[in-house]
Amino acid sequence: MTFYPNERLGLFIDGANLYSAARSLDFDIDYKKLLEEFRKRGRLIRANYYTALLENEEYTPIRPLIDWLDYNGFKIVTKAAKEYSDDTGRRRVKGDMDVELAVDLMESASYLDHIVLFSGDGDFRKVVEAVQRRGVRVSVVSTLKSSPPMASDDLRRQADSFIELAELGKLVGRERRYRDYDDSADEGDDGDEG
Repeated sequence: MTFYPNERLGLFIDGANLYSAARSLDFDIDYKKLLEEFRKRGRLIRANYYTALLENEEYTPIRPLIDWLDYNGFKIVTKAAKEYSDDTGRRRVKGDMDVELAVDLMESASYLDHIVLFSGDGDFRKVVEAVQRRGVRVSVVSTLKSSPPMASDDLRRQADSFIELAELGKLVGRERRYRDYDDSADEGDDGDEG
């Protein structure tokens, strides 16, 4: 997709979905480079990052990232995540941010020309269609190169353009830092978004 220097651009990042997609491609997102890259592509008006957080935990592995993003140009949108154990007894976290993200997409259609949605979640297809009817172009960033692919076919077809995360990762990625904690709780996701 073509980006135009004077278009008003907004980034909407489904944190759990982007984390899972980048992890499946074995790299981490360098959010400073991500902002720089999209500032080159247009007039960056908004950069929202959506994630659920466990309220009762003093420290959560995502807190340093959230704090950095908050101080470096991102608007952080959070809500309390729910913790539960799955059928195998494994600790899981449920924190779906789809409604918050969809509402913000709709509201932003009045002041943005181009939305970049960092999610492959097919649940966003209808809201993408709605903002397109308001004249906003939508690019979706996700990956087809993971197994299974993280990008919903319906969402990809609805978008004006699809940006393969594996390609974008060459510009905004860094080598993945391996962690010694449970990745499943890293982004407040129960793994069903994709």
